[in-house]
Amino acid sequence: MKRIPLLILLSITAFSAFAQNEKTISAKTSYKTEIDKIAADKKVRKAFEIIQELEPTSITELIELTQIPAPPFMEQKRAKRFKEMLREAGIDSVWVDEAGNVLALRRGTGNGKTVLFEGHLDTVFPLDTDVTVKMRGDTLFAPGIGDDTRALSVVLTVMKAMNKAAISTESDILIAGTVGEEGLGDLRGVKHLFKPGNLKIDSHIALDGGEIGALLTNGLGSVRYKITFKGPGGHSWGAFGLPNPHHAMGKAIDYFSTAAGALVASGPKTSYNVGRIGGGTSVNSIPFESWMEVDMRSVSPDKLKDIEQILLNQVNKAIHEYNFKIKTKEKLTAHFEKIGERPSGTQSPDLPLIQKGLAAIEYFKAKPSITTGSTNSNIPISLGIPSITIGRGGKGGESHSLGEWWINENGAEAIRFALVVLLAEAGLKSD
Repeated sequence: MKRIPLLILLSITAFSAFAQNEKTISAKTSYKTEIDKIAADKKVRKAFEIIQELEPTSITELIELTQIPAPPFMEQKRAKRFKEMLREAGIDSVWVDEAGNVLALRRGTGNGKTVLFEGHLDTVFPLDTDVTVKMRGDTLFAPGIGDDTRALSVVLTVMKAMNKAAISTESDILIAGTVGEEGLGDLRGVKHLFKPGNLKIDSHIALDGGEIGALLTNGLGSVRYKITFKGPGGHSWGAFGLPNPHHAMGKAIDYFSTAAGALVASGPKTSYNVGRIGGGTSVNSIPFESWMEVDMRSVSPDKLKDIEQILLNQVNKAIHEYNFKIKTKEKLTAHFEKIGERPSGTQSPDLPLIQKGLAAIEYFKAKPSITTGSTNSNIPISLGIPSITIGRGGKGGESHSLGEWWINENGAEAIRFALVVLLAEAGLKSD
């Protein structure tokens, strides 16, 4: 296997942020009763049996999709195969939108509402990464085997089970394999789906996480910048005295860290990180360029704006002070590029979609909790559209590393769970 570039190893991504601020909570009795009724329905019981029968196919599809590389902005091959698999699952209306999302529509009986049910197509790994799935005992090893390829196989199996069991819903179900969830993809797929004037989506269920007990209900917002310091460059001896971008960047980092540290010392949790730095040509050259990449996160939209402004102010302050002390005519400049922005948002635990998710967790004998994290749910949550991110099941680890693994431990139960949550939100149509 090829080594993963430092950029990938330093990515702060959905899975690593999924289990933050976990809070144990129980569903209200009325929603537990609703879930019990759905799970007792004859067609749903039949779907449960079908899901178990489809276990070998679910694993086969998981392996096939995992072995199709799909970095952000390069998901096309995987998208093509996922589109074919949706058609094979019995969904007639399947298409790819302008952003590259694979979409399919399963029409309801006509209450006018649409529920988005999706997993993301992309993984964090570069195109030339060896993604061959290897099996040791009952464990599958491959980059991306869990995050989020497993979600795609869950989506496919849920659709097959609904079709084979002749289950109808009141709401339309929009099925999606979304692009650009990871890293610098910056949620571009789901941002496109929810942009003004595009599709009408009333609620959203994402599959992206581990075990089924943790229900992500709040969006952890983030802002990311690449800041480049530029100067004339020159020989370390012959051009000594010219402005040095590295020196100015060091001053900027110090100023930013000091001011940001004061901000995050109190109030809603907020973080900052200079994750990557680079530039320069040799040890005996004054660099003509230095750059750094900065990640800032907060559960509070206001604090996120505050720390972003601190970054901009402190970098400009550092450049101004550095240039003031330089005696040559040549001065440094700082160039700001926003390379990522994920909005924050919170939802009340009393929201019906959240209560349905919690009740379904309890039905399947798991311990329910609500969490805050950074996933596709950030976008609808920030827009006031009900959204949850649910676990894709099984047991896995080493996400976003070459050693990523996944075991099909109670995998069918997780697919049944996803089915019940979807039916609760879309409305099971009774005969």
